[in-house]
Amino acid sequence: MSLATTSLDQPHALTLPPTLVSLVPCRVAAGFPSPAEDQAVQRIDLMAQLIKHPQATFLLRVRGESMKDVGIFDNDVVLVDRAITPRSGHVVIATVDGEFVCKTLWQRAGRMKLKAANVAFPDINPTDGQTVEVWGVVVAAIKQFKT
Repeated sequence: MSLATTSLDQPHALTLPPTLVSLVPCRVAAGFPSPAEDQAVQRIDLMAQLIKHPQATFLLRVRGESMKDVGIFDNDVVLVDRAITPRSGHVVIATVDGEFVCKTLWQRAGRMKLKAANVAFPDINPTDGQTVEVWGVVVAAIKQFKT
């Protein structure tokens, strides 16, 4: 499955085999360059690093800029784990009147709201009669760059 060509507007379950990638045991400088480290490269299972509950993990594509201040941008793909109990402060996928949204969960004194991570967007404060369900917890955002 290519994330670039697959529609992820609805949740997609993950059915991928282990994906082994090389791990270089050093940090990459994003400021001043550092000397390369002569260390052995090991193989890790990328899926095992990202996915703790395979049967409850889904991919969704984000539309819009309301979560940009937490690093989730338009067209990013988020990895969502439905087995994690959502807590205040988690970035979550919720359904509001049947529509998926990505927001930060805020809970206090029995009240809940879904907070945007961009001041240009309003928070969602559920009203009487409105159906709001926290669907899953976002555990990672995947960005794809042009190659």
